[in-house]
Amino acid sequence: MIKNNFQYIEKGKGEVILLLHGLFGELSNWNTVINYFSFNYRVIVPIIPIYNLSIKKTNLLNLVKFLEEFIIFKNIKFINLIGNSLGGHLALMYALRNPNDIKSLTLTGSSGLFEKSMNISFPRRNNYFYIKNKIKDTFFSPDALEKININKIFSIINDINKAMRIILIAKSAKRNNMAKDIVNINTKTLLIWGLNDIITPPIVAHEFNRLILFSKLKLINKCCHAPMMEHPKIFNLILEDFLKKI
Repeated sequence: MIKNNFQYIEKGKGEVILLLHGLFGELSNWNTVINYFSFNYRVIVPIIPIYNLSIKKTNLLNLVKFLEEFIIFKNIKFINLIGNSLGGHLALMYALRNPNDIKSLTLTGSSGLFEKSMNISFPRRNNYFYIKNKIKDTFFSPDALEKININKIFSIINDINKAMRIILIAKSAKRNNMAKDIVNINTKTLLIWGLNDIITPPIVAHEFNRLILFSKLKLINKCCHAPMMEHPKIFNLILEDFLKKI
């Protein structure tokens, strides 16, 4: 669906769940969550315009401003905000800037404290098999790679305009360390983490848990950076239990 230059998926009715994808993520990353929760919730997933900002405006702050504009456009309040990887980072920033709009916060493999990112400026970025092996870091099981369009990611990385923006966003994320700020988050927060995540290791999840006052941590075994894709049933049950309790 495209309206007012916003591209997004919306399905279901009821209390709002807003899903935010990561740096190389796309709407399809949330398919199982959308299908599961849209029976009882209004699920909305916007495309984050990582490749559409001007070079000067390509940073996390302007992505959060985009999110604010999107939420105003949708006229939604009391949001259950859920973010994976970069999407989690944006969710944290939004929650700090707009605490009254958030009912709950869920982070999974979120950046904001530490993230081992793919160094796409490295000369081997035009080596398909090198990129494929780096993408494998996202999943514990090789079978889960079937859910990722490796050709699309390889194409993005080798598009100079898109690659420049990815580098700028990655640098902006590194500069925007949230350790001193997230102690001010009073929203009930769920952390769903892969026990085998090597991009944002479990120690990062424990640090989020320590710093965010009203947070609870759930670890999923044999799971890496995208639990909602690798273990969708477990992810959805954990999230459902959290949402029902709040």
